Amino acid sequence: MPKEFSRSSRIAEQVQRELAELIRLELKDPRVGLITLTGVDLTPDYAHAKVFYTTLAAGAARQEIEAGLRRASGFLRRELGRRIRIHTLPELHFVFDDSVERGDRLSRLIDEAVASDRKHEG
Repeated sequence: MPKEFSRSSRIAEQVQRELAELIRLELKDPRVGLITLTGVDLTPDYAHAKVFYTTLAAGAARQEIEAGLRRASGFLRRELGRRIRIHTLPELHFVFDDSVERGDRLSRLIDEAVASDRKHEG
């Protein structure tokens, strides 16, 4: 495993931990309710960070959360700079992670298929 990869992944994990805490404790925007950060992808030069998040909110509420996160990105980046010492502080790009939603939908489809099979057998 290359040294740079492990450093990069450690920094990404630290960014994720710090952002989760900042969002939970410091962010006062009511639009950003309960979200879970699911991962952070840093560019090799640390200039940009894709911050993946998920929420149980849907539709307009999800759009409000996204708007709130975009609006708060400058504040979050500044606060991150006070907590993490790296050369380049990444610009934050929030991306909705639909993998949880997809997994839930697939799980329901499987349950429906199993129930349907049992009904036809019975």
